[in-house]
Amino acid sequence: MAKRVVLAYSGGLDTSVAVRWMIEEWGVEVVCVLVNVGQDAESSESFEDIQARAIAAGALECVVVDARDEMADEFCANAIYANARYEGKYPLVSALSRPVIVRHLVDQARKFSATAVAHGCTGKGNDQVRFEVGTHALAPDLEVLAPARNWGMTRADSVDFAEKWDIPIRASKEKIYSIDENLWGRAIECGAMEDPWATPPEEPYTLTRVTNVEPVELVLSFKACVPVAIDNVPISLADLIRQMNHRAGATGFGRLDMVENRRVGIKSREVYECPAALAIIAAHSDLEDLVLERDVHHEKARLESRWSELVYDGMWFSPLKEALDAFMLDTQRFVTGDVRLRFEAPGLMRIVGRRSPHALYDYGLATYDAADTFQHADSEGYVKIYGLGVKTWAARQGAKHATPPST
Repeated sequence: MAKRVVLAYSGGLDTSVAVRWMIEEWGVEVVCVLVNVGQDAESSESFEDIQARAIAAGALECVVVDARDEMADEFCANAIYANARYEGKYPLVSALSRPVIVRHLVDQARKFSATAVAHGCTGKGNDQVRFEVGTHALAPDLEVLAPARNWGMTRADSVDFAEKWDIPIRASKEKIYSIDENLWGRAIECGAMEDPWATPPEEPYTLTRVTNVEPVELVLSFKACVPVAIDNVPISLADLIRQMNHRAGATGFGRLDMVENRRVGIKSREVYECPAALAIIAAHSDLEDLVLERDVHHEKARLESRWSELVYDGMWFSPLKEALDAFMLDTQRFVTGDVRLRFEAPGLMRIVGRRSPHALYDYGLATYDAADTFQHADSEGYVKIYGLGVKTWAARQGAKHATPPST
């Protein structure tokens, strides 16, 4: 009996070619697993079409798993409470979906009695790390295969291979963008965008094409860090993200164009569309400004970059990420309230108001008008004690700072 492999299948060029290539080169049986993490929002293809492509490529079966709510309620929600943006910019669009896919890939491998799982990632990318490290964390007994690291084909070669085997792909040598999309946004690579000086073409953008030139103002409501309503209308997190992608993206908001440091040591030019992710994270962070105590707030901000780096590096299922989750979640008990956002074409967003029943903002302490309740005289002693160490240092050792150096 041939070895059975469960492939993480997207329906794109690489995974479609991988099905037939593994059959021909390695003599294996291939079961495809297509995990719906929200990529259906902008797709012009049905999942039935994508399943038919997998079968045309030679797969025994193509299983579709609906993980949209799972993606939102667990993975996107966690990214929100961590204000997750790798290198302060990228909101982990692809990185967030990989552990969801890995979880179901392992589950289907068990159901189909497979001895290996596979992915369509090249040796240059981050996703190979995410798929393989995640699989090893959940199922150390499973072998992980990476055909795209072995076949030595360019994307143009892959197009030719698909034509040879009558695999009905959508990519061509002229339109050779690599696009990965899910509920949290879209990642766009290849083609003209591989030159960091070149202006990205408009063609691959879908979420952030300007279709509304009028300003859009809305109120985003949070409960214990999770956004639960838009303009006081309760909504599931998955639907809220979809609606924010539509309303914010229609004003052109949500594009990122950055040079990114990949886990494997390569700098790459990356273009993203993520209007909902960027808007929600900005609103959540602003609400935290209102309710978190100063030291907690500062320490959380310091750890957010580490949390984001771990997820980017494929360490969703790891002890350090789990420990940071516990800290992050504890800080979110009082992150409840409303944030008012204003979007203006082309691509501008401002936060114009925030409120919370747990706000640490005290008008009487903050104001300079007649309602001022702050005891100004108390500051004299505080400032003296606070600066005492510096004053002592200056008197004994710091005289050189008082006189400008001679020229």
